[in-house]
Amino acid sequence: MTMISAQSGQVGSPLLNLVVFAGFVAITLYVVYRMSHRNTSTADYYAAGSAFTGSQNGVAITGDYLSAASFLGIAGAIAVHGYDGFLYSIGFLVAWLVALLLVAELVRNTGRFTMGDVLAYRMRQRPVRAAAATSTLVISFFYMLAQMAGAGGLVALLLDVHGKGGQALVVGVVGLIMIFYVLVGGMKGTTWVQIIKATLLMLCVVLMTVFLLGKFGFSVSALLDEAAANNANGQKVLDPGVRYGRTAITQLDFISLSLALLLGAASLPHVLMRFYTVPNAIQARRSVVWAIGCMAVFYLATLVIGYGASALVGSDRILASTGRENSAAPLLAFEIGGTLLLGIVAAVAFATILAVVAGLTLTASASFAHDVYANIFRGGKADPRSEVRVARLTAVVVGVLAMIGGILANNQNVAFLVALAFAFAASANLSTLLYSLFWKRFNTTGTLWGMYSGLGSCLLLVFFSPVVSGGPTSIFSNVDFHLFPLTNPGIISIPISFLMGFLGTVLSKNREDPALRKEMAVRSLTGIRP
Repeated sequence: MTMISAQSGQVGSPLLNLVVFAGFVAITLYVVYRMSHRNTSTADYYAAGSAFTGSQNGVAITGDYLSAASFLGIAGAIAVHGYDGFLYSIGFLVAWLVALLLVAELVRNTGRFTMGDVLAYRMRQRPVRAAAATSTLVISFFYMLAQMAGAGGLVALLLDVHGKGGQALVVGVVGLIMIFYVLVGGMKGTTWVQIIKATLLMLCVVLMTVFLLGKFGFSVSALLDEAAANNANGQKVLDPGVRYGRTAITQLDFISLSLALLLGAASLPHVLMRFYTVPNAIQARRSVVWAIGCMAVFYLATLVIGYGASALVGSDRILASTGRENSAAPLLAFEIGGTLLLGIVAAVAFATILAVVAGLTLTASASFAHDVYANIFRGGKADPRSEVRVARLTAVVVGVLAMIGGILANNQNVAFLVALAFAFAASANLSTLLYSLFWKRFNTTGTLWGMYSGLGSCLLLVFFSPVVSGGPTSIFSNVDFHLFPLTNPGIISIPISFLMGFLGTVLSKNREDPALRKEMAVRSLTGIRP
């Protein structure tokens, strides 16, 4: 079956694409089912019994982190905006240096299952765990919006689904599969799905990159010249400024985006939770090294794939298709490998969405069950079986909310939506994590001020930004109540969080238990558990 016009929005054979989708889902469901009988405790369900090696966990982190934003959104952003789209790749990759140098080992040594374990270690348990759970749920929700939006656009393109009703049905099916992964497989099943997905994704992008370079005689210059020739922006796509250099506002937006990307990765709850799946801090650090290596290869490949899509498909055809920028990689796959390669790329992209959303759902449900139910409602004395049951019920609720949000956020660039989640993470979590780990005087008041001010200011600025209203790509494009001009609020909300965390500490009179402070310092640095 041949390519149909961009206006129809469908490429390849819907039947073949559906078969490949179903094949991947069947394999991963079998893997999840095989792992399900091993979930006998909360440690198994939340942290896979800390049984994974650093290399396995590093590949799983790659699978968890390389979302639809990385594969679909960044490739599309580069194909349309050129150099400015590649800035997402740089930010997503360099951010891991913060995690490697400041966070990974100390978080692994201090906590058990969630970010709340670290933040509440030497603070008052109830208010700090409530704040950590609130932050985790909000960040996970925004991250899932991106994945669900990517799922709707991708499957609509590949299965020839038109209209909002059909795309809403697609998002619902993705959500149901993801909920099944979490309910049955827990962290073990989800981790193996992420390992399988990361392996397939890496193979896919490397093979596409080698093919594209070979098609242009392994001349990067020839590839870039052809990309510029078929892009509406011409030679400008090879230079900075197509998207973020037009006005002072867009330049400021770029700085804000860069801050969010650079500081967000080290404070994403679903990434922090992955450090508990290894047995010790050495393996946690090794996990990050493996993840950085895999991601460096991937993000270099996205540069070639993005410009390759501009060269062989063209920016106009990409923007005219269903899914817009998110369709660049699938359209390129069809162009260079026909229906078969399109089906493979579609399956990999679908796997990417399912694995990441499953990880996010597990993190959100674990945070509510462990931090709120077990430690706030039950005072740390909850029965493990009832805690896991609450986590599973929470997963269903979170999954349903993600479906609704994904339907509303359809047609947004998924890389852009994930950048918002990074801004939320950096605003709410990074200041309190760093203060907790490195500042002896930091206390409960500083923790609460830092988290709630960062999260609240970020939510407020996003609500009154062009993301929600006032623009053709806004979630509510038919109304305009935006007051804040930037699409990413990180440049304002991140400093607010650090400042309020500092002020809350120095202005409050309460002092935390010095014995617990010393115990946390020893534990975070050595891994010795009392």
